[in-house]
Amino acid sequence: MSTGRDSGLQPERTRLAWRRTLLTATVVTALAVRLASTGDPVGTLIAGVTVVVWGALLMLCWPRATGTGPARTGGRTLPLVAFGTVGLALLGVLLVLRGLG
Repeated sequence: MSTGRDSGLQPERTRLAWRRTLLTATVVTALAVRLASTGDPVGTLIAGVTVVVWGALLMLCWPRATGTGPARTGGRTLPLVAFGTVGLALLGVLLVLRGLG
């Protein structure tokens, strides 16, 4: 009887999930930068904040997305990523609604 744990494809699924998080953040950032290109001062401020949040998410997620970081997320990393991702998701919805209105 084996006492070791067979992780199977779990590490690959985890890396793919981190990559999807980064891809989503990148798309929202691109939308915000596009909004800033219209010359709207509010759009420029939103784009600046979005780029800063995107950079922070990139620094936190990249090691995990490439498999070079720690396997477990501990401490404050996961709540920070969750907060940043939810914030960018809400911003993405606002950008879409603003574009449709």
